[in-house]
Amino acid sequence: MDQAALLREKMQQQQTTVCKTIAVVSGKGGVGKSNFTTNFALTLAQQNHRVLIVDMDIGMGNIHILLGKTARNSLTNYLQGECSIQEVIHQDEKNLDFIAGGSGMSSLLQWSDFMFERLIFAFNELQKNYDFILFDMGAGATEWSLQFMMSVHHIVVVSTTEPTSITDAYSMMKYIHMKDEEKDFYLVCNRALSKDDGLLTLERLKTTMSRFLAKEVLELGMIPEDLQVRKAINQQIPYKKRYPTCQASKAMDGIVERYLTNDLNNPIQLTQENQFISKLRGLFSKRRS
Repeated sequence: MDQAALLREKMQQQQTTVCKTIAVVSGKGGVGKSNFTTNFALTLAQQNHRVLIVDMDIGMGNIHILLGKTARNSLTNYLQGECSIQEVIHQDEKNLDFIAGGSGMSSLLQWSDFMFERLIFAFNELQKNYDFILFDMGAGATEWSLQFMMSVHHIVVVSTTEPTSITDAYSMMKYIHMKDEEKDFYLVCNRALSKDDGLLTLERLKTTMSRFLAKEVLELGMIPEDLQVRKAINQQIPYKKRYPTCQASKAMDGIVERYLTNDLNNPIQLTQENQFISKLRGLFSKRRS
């Protein structure tokens, strides 16, 4: 009876915690996507959520640089069987860990079946220890990254006010939507020179998605161009930590608050959590066929 009670208690604890997987993407490079990911994750961690950043820009990853950390091992080392998954997890702040991308494998074609199996095993285990796993995807879109994005629960799309950035962000969302109409998108305008420009960018993307794809997306907000952000990057300290009261930090607080509010109102069901792994397995099977 004691064992049964302990088992029921363990199951209840597991049922109250569902790990959300989030892919942070941009249509083009240079929009500050990785910096957004770092500070978004830090803000979640500061609110006592257990957060892991996984740098999926293998070969060009820079999350560890933005955090001012040295990564002993990377995701590449793990995939190649050189270390365990525990050995690639590095701690930054309380509640915030990260996995560096590493280098040497820039193409999915270089991945063996062994690497895919290790990837799936790792993510299956990591979901047990975190509330949020953020995947910082490489800039642009490849067949591999697009397929991977379709496996996660949420997609945060980071754009700037530049027309090319807006166009590329829409193209990426359109492709994913055509493959999976249920996928949720969250919009962020980064480095806006003015509030009006930032809000206009978000409205343009939202309206275009609604008009041409009949898809509603959620605007998380805009982050202004802020000199303190550039200073923080040079100092290799997230601006949310180095300059917590700057305009960008205040904007990030609002973005995270809106995301969490929407997440609370639209919770992921327990049956949906394992869909991340099952979809990854589907990607693996598709590649093998």
